[in-house]
Amino acid sequence: MRYLLLFALVSLGSRAAAQAAIQPTNDLPNPYRTIQGWAKMPAGRTWGSTSAVGIDKNGTSIWVAERCGTNSCAGSSLDPILKFDSTGTLVKSFGAGLLLTPHGMFVDQDGNVWVTDCACTGTAAQREAASAAPGGPRGHQVFKFSPEGKLLLTLGKPGGGRDTAFFFQPNAVLIAPNGEIFVAEGHSSAAGANARILRFTKDGRLLKSWGTKGSAKGELDQPHALAMDSRGRLFVGDRSNNRIQIFDQDGTYLADWSQFSRPSGIFIKNDTIYVSDSESGGVSPPHGNWKRGIRIGSAKDGALWWLIPDPLENATNTSQAEGVAVDARGNIYGAEVGARTLRRYVKP
Repeated sequence: MRYLLLFALVSLGSRAAAQAAIQPTNDLPNPYRTIQGWAKMPAGRTWGSTSAVGIDKNGTSIWVAERCGTNSCAGSSLDPILKFDSTGTLVKSFGAGLLLTPHGMFVDQDGNVWVTDCACTGTAAQREAASAAPGGPRGHQVFKFSPEGKLLLTLGKPGGGRDTAFFFQPNAVLIAPNGEIFVAEGHSSAAGANARILRFTKDGRLLKSWGTKGSAKGELDQPHALAMDSRGRLFVGDRSNNRIQIFDQDGTYLADWSQFSRPSGIFIKNDTIYVSDSESGGVSPPHGNWKRGIRIGSAKDGALWWLIPDPLENATNTSQAEGVAVDARGNIYGAEVGARTLRRYVKP
């Protein structure tokens, strides 16, 4: 009943009134057990920062794109895109030399692996130098790979583009059931930063884009994650506005939800929604008294059920998962930037 009242306030009142009404949801039960070190890296290789995680077509193997042992693949000869089987054994890797900062991932119904290269880590000078590395500019693109690692499609201008060009710091990619491609763009909250959603045909032709930087309904600030429910509604993790915004596939605003806290990652499976919050509670900018963690609930009505709290709750740096994915057995995978790891959460 408490959550139904909150949702009524969200739909009827202003966003400010809704956020004032919704108190931090930090006391939800946690039915999950944390499995650390499940994915086994090759001898001599350590995890880099990772926010890109997806589920293979078989439902049990896990795809991850990590940043080559550090927080950037610039100058590295390592394969950043990794596939682990259901036991956590590495069975495939590819992508060396193509990406600077793998950020978002989506595995489509044919098993193809899509990865965004945000090119958004390091200082501005470091990003500029990496984008203009020998061999031509790199970064700010979206790549489609076959399950075997063959590059099938590239979207975006190498080195980035703004306004009518694309992309500049693409965060997330999603493939709709009809094959159309949605990309969330804009990792910065600085003045003049991009903050929009782009929609493409399945072969990469731009159909439309929507969204401008701001905090009003339909406006965006650091759109960090994408997911789609069974009704075809597009869920956008509007991170710097501390909310999820819901649109139809033409960009019409439908609703916004603040009860899932500050969303870095979103995954929807059978209309259960999994939202990772990696920045609340001590990470700049702080988000009130909300705890970091993975909040789980209903994509149908926004009801909250469970919270997996950040195992490094007192850290002052990003620790809990940014990327989140759920396999066919209901196991949750959290890809962590700050802690540089992949955690597995198992429901007994």
